[in-house]
Amino acid sequence: MTTITSMQNRHVKDAVRLRHGRHRERHRRILIDGAREITRAIRAGVNLLEVFVCEKLCTSDDERQLLAMLPDTDAEVLHVGKPIFEKLAFGHRAEGVLGVAETPSRSLDDLSLPENPLLAVLEGVEKPGNVGAVVRSADAAGLCAVIVADGQTDLFNPNAIRASLGTVFTTPVAAAASEHVLAWLRRRELAVVAARVDGALPYTEVDYSRPTAIILGSEAAGLSPAWSADDITTIRLPMLGEADSLNLSATAAVLFYEALRQRAAADD
Repeated sequence: MTTITSMQNRHVKDAVRLRHGRHRERHRRILIDGAREITRAIRAGVNLLEVFVCEKLCTSDDERQLLAMLPDTDAEVLHVGKPIFEKLAFGHRAEGVLGVAETPSRSLDDLSLPENPLLAVLEGVEKPGNVGAVVRSADAAGLCAVIVADGQTDLFNPNAIRASLGTVFTTPVAAAASEHVLAWLRRRELAVVAARVDGALPYTEVDYSRPTAIILGSEAAGLSPAWSADDITTIRLPMLGEADSLNLSATAAVLFYEALRQRAAADD
């Protein structure tokens, strides 16, 4: 264990820089805020390099459980006081643990699909919180993977990790260009169902019990023309008020649970 008392310490300065995407990409390192998130990363096999610990802030059962796990990892434990931890921490989180880890490899080639896959594709999503929230819903509804196509943010942005509650580590995820994602889905003979404001069918009139990929676009731009091919079914959610669309994560949750409902009925 190492105790750090200076804001100018190399470990502290390097960790703070990882708040910026260009530094995460350059150094292939990510920040993980929070005990649950770090614990899920460890259990998913993510290579944890360092953990900053502020003992005064470690008061929850989750934090105590994580501290007990750390000796079984190869991570260097760095003890810091509250002022230094506040410089490191994301937002105003009161938890006293923060991890630095190697960026996990997440390509299409890493994905292994089950016999009857149900997965989601997010195209052009800019807000990392939306990515994380969709991954969290996908985890809850039992989807086998989430793919980010032409993403405008990285999968392991601290906001995405936090919004996912760490399920971005335990849910199979990948990132690739839209054209590669679509070709990958076609090779695996998945039905492709794309959510659009002007979709041809109500979302409840599609069969999700077969191998299916649900495609969702950004709130600002929607889906690109790549997802308008003849072999792609377009769907819509009813919008009975003034707004013409739901938040991306809300739309995703509605569709995921409709698919879950249909699959449960088919199993019965």
